Amino acid sequence: MVEHRSGSPYAEEAEASGPGAAGSTAEAGQVAGSDPDAQVAGSDPDARWLALLMHAAFFLLLGASLTRFLMRHPGEARTPWIIALSITLAVLYLLGPVLGSRPTPRRLAWLTVLVVVWMVLVVLAPSFAWCAVPLFYTGLRILPPRAALALVALLTVFVVAAQLRLADGFDPNLVLAPPAVAAVATAVFVHMQRQAVRQRELAARQRELIDDLLRTRRELAATERREGTLAERQRLSMEIHDTLAQGLSSQQMLLQAADRTWSADPDAARRHVRTATGIAERNLAEARRFVHDLAPADLAEGGGLEAALYALAARESAQAEGALTVHCHVEGTPHAPLPDRVQSALLRIAQGALANVREHSGASAAGLTLTHLGDRVVLDIGDNGRGFTAGPEGVRAARTVRGHGLPAMRARVRQLGGTLTIESAPGEGTVLSAEVPLTTTEDPT
Repeated sequence: MVEHRSGSPYAEEAEASGPGAAGSTAEAGQVAGSDPDAQVAGSDPDARWLALLMHAAFFLLLGASLTRFLMRHPGEARTPWIIALSITLAVLYLLGPVLGSRPTPRRLAWLTVLVVVWMVLVVLAPSFAWCAVPLFYTGLRILPPRAALALVALLTVFVVAAQLRLADGFDPNLVLAPPAVAAVATAVFVHMQRQAVRQRELAARQRELIDDLLRTRRELAATERREGTLAERQRLSMEIHDTLAQGLSSQQMLLQAADRTWSADPDAARRHVRTATGIAERNLAEARRFVHDLAPADLAEGGGLEAALYALAARESAQAEGALTVHCHVEGTPHAPLPDRVQSALLRIAQGALANVREHSGASAAGLTLTHLGDRVVLDIGDNGRGFTAGPEGVRAARTVRGHGLPAMRARVRQLGGTLTIESAPGEGTVLSAEVPLTTTEDPT
C-alpha cells in the first residue's frame, strides 16, 4: 500500500498545515485539536500543490477501482450498488476537509459513515481495498491514539481479506505485507507529527525570545533617551545658573547700588551702571552661544541657511538611492544675514516637507528654492508626486493629515509672522511655500 500513500486527502493537512492528527502520543493528540484552517492559510505554495496532487490521487484510485469492477463484472446485479456506493464515498470524502480536524461528534459520525461505506464496498468489490490508505491518515488525525490504532488494524484486516479474495490461491505475502506497510506508514506519520510539534514549540520559543529581545531593546532605547534628556537638562541648568543667572544677579546688585548712590555719589553710580552694562554684554554673548548650540546641526556647522539647504538636498538624494532626486536653488542676495530663528525655522520646514515627500508622495524629483526678496524670504518645496485634493489652508480634503508635520510647519511660520501655503492637485504634485517677513522679525538674541 505504500505506492498509494500520496492519495490520502489528509496527508497534505498533516504536512502542509502542520500536525493535526491524533497519533500514538499526547503530543499528536494535542495537534488534533488545532485549527487546520489557520494552519493551511500559513502553508507554503509547495504544500498546497502537494495537497492537490494527493486529492487527485485519491479520486484516481477510486475511479480506477470502479473501472476495474465494471470491466471485469459487466451487467451484474450488484453494479448499481457499487456505482452508488462509489459516488457516496466520493461525496463523503469531499465533506471531510469542510468539517475540520477537531474530534467533534459530527466529525466522528462522518468518519464512522465513511468507514462503513468503504467496508460495504470492499465486501461487494475487493478491489476497493486500496482506498483504505486515506482512512489510515484520517483516523490517525482525528481519533485518540488507541482508537486510531484500532481503526488502522481493522482496515488492515479488511485489506488482507480483500487481497486474499482477489488472489488465485493463498499467498503469505498478501497476509504479511499489508500489516507491515500499515505499521510503517503509521510509524512514519506519528514521527512526522512529533517532529512538527517540536518544530512549532521551537518556533514559539524563538518568537518569544525575539519579542523579549525587541521589548528589551525598546526599553533600553527609551531609558537611554530619558537619561540623555535629563543629562542635557542638567547641563543646561548648570550652564544657565553659572552664567546667565549669576550675571543677572550681579546686574541687579549693581543697579540697586547705583540707585542708592545716584544722588550722593553720581560717579560711583555711573561706575556701577557701566559694570552692569559689561555684565549684560557678557550674558548676551552667553545667551547667543546657547541658541547656537541648540540650533540645527547643519546651521551649527556654519555657512548659513543656503549651505544647510544644499547639504539637506544632497543628503536626501543620497539616502533615497536613486528613488528621489532633490535639487536646491537660491535666488537673490540677502541684504543682511538672516536671523537665527528664521534660518532654524525654514530649515526645519524644509526637513519636514522632504520627509512628507519621501514617505507619502511617491515622487521621483523634488526641489528646494530659497528666494530673497529684500523685506521677506520665501522657501518653496515642490515635488512631482501623486498630489492630493487640497482644501482650506492646504489640508487634505479626503482625510485628516497624519501626524504633526503640517501643523508644526504652520506654527513655526506663524511665530515668525509669516504664512504657509500649499498648492496641490491629484497627479500634479505638490508645492509648499513658506513666506517670512524680515522687517517685523527681530532676533531676540
